[in-house]
Amino acid sequence: MFSFKNFLKATLFLFSLLIIILLFGGISYFVIDKIQQKNNLMDIEEYSPISSLKVPANITKSAKFPFIDVHSHHWDMPVKDLSDLVKEMDSLNMVYMINLSGSGFATFSGNQSLMDLNLSKSIENVKQNYPKRFGVFVNLNFDKIDEDDFASSSVKILEKAVKQGAIGLKIYKNLGLNLKDSSTTRVKVDDIRLSPIWDACAKLNIPVLIHSGEPSPFFDPIDKYNERWLHARQKPNSFRPSSKYPTFDTVMNEQYNMFKNHPNTTFINAHMGWMANDLDKLGRHLDSLPNVYTEIGAVIGELGRQPRRARKFFIDYQDRVMFGKDTYKKSEFDVYFRVLESSDEYFDYYRKRHGLWKMYGLNLPDEVLKKLYYQNALKLFPSIDSKLFE
Repeated sequence: MFSFKNFLKATLFLFSLLIIILLFGGISYFVIDKIQQKNNLMDIEEYSPISSLKVPANITKSAKFPFIDVHSHHWDMPVKDLSDLVKEMDSLNMVYMINLSGSGFATFSGNQSLMDLNLSKSIENVKQNYPKRFGVFVNLNFDKIDEDDFASSSVKILEKAVKQGAIGLKIYKNLGLNLKDSSTTRVKVDDIRLSPIWDACAKLNIPVLIHSGEPSPFFDPIDKYNERWLHARQKPNSFRPSSKYPTFDTVMNEQYNMFKNHPNTTFINAHMGWMANDLDKLGRHLDSLPNVYTEIGAVIGELGRQPRRARKFFIDYQDRVMFGKDTYKKSEFDVYFRVLESSDEYFDYYRKRHGLWKMYGLNLPDEVLKKLYYQNALKLFPSIDSKLFE
């Protein structure tokens, strides 16, 4: 029978039980912690050894030569006060930055009007304040790929964007991974329904920067053999299990076919095509595709762990690689400069989950650095004022 007295007893019992559970849990954690300390046990995320190796450290906060960042994202560019960003760019010796996300988050909403507004406001902000310091890419939404006017409307969007001042097209990684048409079939990177878009970019003389797939370990089993295991632990949604996604090779082969089938279109294969861990393969890729360039955004950690091989690659393909960073954060650029410019040994990347290894400087020749930093980009983007680099 319900009564306030019984209710009070039940509440006190539950409260006492909760106190006991919390007390027991606290004691358990305390005991476990003491056992771990006694036995020198710790989590891999905690382990951060300070190297006893005594070697030169040439850390620079500014690039040796002025550079163009061809891969950056600023989703708030329509309303952003660009003056502070320009000051940071000046301190880095970054003369020009390309914002790939010109159409903003609206790209993923399917609302073309919002995409158009975001793009026009981004370009307007640049033109009114720093027209010589920023470039803006347009984005397209492929959700309506089955509609009869998809190709023609996409081409019109491109033409309007270029007329406004957009200097390229950025394709996001959902193409080939989880983008599906109305029949719930995965849209392949080399889907023929997208061909009019690539052909239009050739006619408009704008490059297509495309991000396909993810690093290959993201498609592998998450076990003790996966060198990106820590990434899987911290960012599990980054990984692509075979039960839900195509294989790494499938996506890369589709991308290769798309590049091959549109030789008149200039493509920038983002993140070194996720082949920075296999530079021989990337070299063969570029050899067979004269219309393809690449950039180093988010893969400096891969390059820094193989200094001799990477240095040879940059020398051999010095006309095909550009500087890119991806996520903008001023404090992280010095690691890029150090890998590219110095001969330093055994230093850390700024994000442990990207690789539990040390890095080494490539000490690239000046003529290679200049091409990487700005000369190659100037070839692809004639609207950039070359006098800024004299």
